[in-house]
Amino acid sequence: MMFKGVVAAVCLIHPSMDIHINKLHFGWPTSTFSLEMPHLKVASEDSLVVVGASGCGKTTFLRLLAGLILPDVGEIFLNGQDLKNLSETQRREFRQRHIGFVYQDFRLLDYLNMKDNILLPWRLARGRGLKDTLVRDRLHRLIESLGITHLMNRTLDRVSSGERQRVAIARALIMGPSLLLADEPTGNLDPENKLMVCKLLQDKAQEYGATLILVTHDQAIVDRFSHSVDFGTFQSSKTMEKEVG
Repeated sequence: MMFKGVVAAVCLIHPSMDIHINKLHFGWPTSTFSLEMPHLKVASEDSLVVVGASGCGKTTFLRLLAGLILPDVGEIFLNGQDLKNLSETQRREFRQRHIGFVYQDFRLLDYLNMKDNILLPWRLARGRGLKDTLVRDRLHRLIESLGITHLMNRTLDRVSSGERQRVAIARALIMGPSLLLADEPTGNLDPENKLMVCKLLQDKAQEYGATLILVTHDQAIVDRFSHSVDFGTFQSSKTMEKEVG
């Protein structure tokens, strides 16, 4: 009964998402790398860009926020929910319902057409309480606003890099997430598509009332955000006290 009660609480979480990290420490068992974050707060519906060189912990940070890995010490609260207090199954359900992920390498499946790639999170989550009509309507609005309606029956080999990233953004948004995580989403794109994808992410996060955390090493992308964190700086000093929003 306790398990069902916790899941119900998770499923009914408020659509917006604030983040509160307290005294976090994480280290990989086979590496000398460690990530330390004394304090970070990001307000609901705000946007934060995380910048830094390769290997400074940016992707690890996103994986911690998604509950894919857990900190050795400290707390990560998403709307007051401490991820460490959830079982692996509960974290997966939380992630499926409330978190959208956009990757640098798109992570699209070549044996599915673009429509089925976008709908995959919904199908893997077995609907997770979202009616078919609601999801189909959301799909229609997403692909129309992203300019990818004509791609729905195409397979991966017939879609450009810029188009693939727009499909990946639609997939990240199909469940109506309250937290949108983007890991170097413009890394494989030309300059024109970089700025287009960045603007799409910001616009869609605002439209859906989602908190956006974007990781990049591209200064042109950083300049488009009002809030930023330089992981290289705080990793060298081992301190970070930051509040956003």
